[in-house]
Amino acid sequence: MPAIDRRLVQNFDWVLFALVVVLLACGLVNLFSATHTGEGLSQEVRRQLAALGLGGGGAVLMMAIDYRHFERLALPAFAVALGLLVATLVFAPVTRGSQSWLFGGRVQPAEFAKLALVLALARFFHRNPPGEHQAWRDFLTFALIAALPVGLIVLQRDLGVALLTLFVASTFCVFLRIPWKAWAVIALGAVTALVTIWLFVLAPYQKSRILDVVDPGRDPLSSGYQVIQSRIAVGSGGLLGAGYMDGSQTQLRFLPTQHTDFVFSVLAEEWGFAGSCVALLLYLSLVLWGLVIARNSKDGFGGMLAVGVVALLFWPAVLNIAMVLGLAPVIGVPLPLFSYGGSSLVSTLLGLGLLMNVSMRRYVF
Repeated sequence: MPAIDRRLVQNFDWVLFALVVVLLACGLVNLFSATHTGEGLSQEVRRQLAALGLGGGGAVLMMAIDYRHFERLALPAFAVALGLLVATLVFAPVTRGSQSWLFGGRVQPAEFAKLALVLALARFFHRNPPGEHQAWRDFLTFALIAALPVGLIVLQRDLGVALLTLFVASTFCVFLRIPWKAWAVIALGAVTALVTIWLFVLAPYQKSRILDVVDPGRDPLSSGYQVIQSRIAVGSGGLLGAGYMDGSQTQLRFLPTQHTDFVFSVLAEEWGFAGSCVALLLYLSLVLWGLVIARNSKDGFGGMLAVGVVALLFWPAVLNIAMVLGLAPVIGVPLPLFSYGGSSLVSTLLGLGLLMNVSMRRYVF
């Protein structure tokens, strides 16, 4: 058995570790309140703990393998992820209007496809450095890599995860060096795609959720109900909150899906503006520290990989909180490390394991 390089232990990123542990602990405490029934640990908390154990083990494995080896595994992992998305379209039952789950609702392949997409794009930009991107073919290659998983997820009618996956991919656009005039063509194509999706893809209830952003009171007992109840919960928290497990909206179950999509509303009601700011500060610190890791990486693949993992944390956090506050449509995006969901938690921890991997090896070679 090969000896463990002492430099890896010496360079263990305790700041990253502490931020993740604190967010996980806060998430579990919040989830306990959101699912509390007075009969001990709920099934949701038990399953979340199981997912935490699985994801933690996967994160350790991701840290143990030199991240440079993942460059060779990026395309096979991407192919497997696309295969699982195709399998979902063939075998998965339709649940709540989408076709997103395999193995009896235990695994959501789209969550792992986002991580595979980050690996594929990190490999692409490492082998095609940003300064060399001057042609349309570079953008088309990038667009093809991003479009494959996004398109398959759209076919599943899971538009929230599809939009999130697109945002994660778009983070890498800053590394493209194509003529500015080309962006006008790209913008036109994006507008055309949006119009097409609105006319031919979105279901009536999905259109209503988008319109509710402009006027949440247009249908207060149906499509606007969730956002209205969420705003009531957030507002009732005040400065310091109603107290742990004392929020009326949470404990009386006025807030739909309060353990998944609207878990931040539970936090805001019970801990108030002060507690919400602490949670946001923790997320901001994690994102900024991830960017520091990307900057200090010793090679291009590590830097791109770190940027991609940061995008996996940043975009769902922004979309989820905007959704909770009524600033974005309700599209079913979980809050990383907080929301209930095994696939989301496991994939997030795998990504954080890769981020720790890049950080630990910044001085090794």
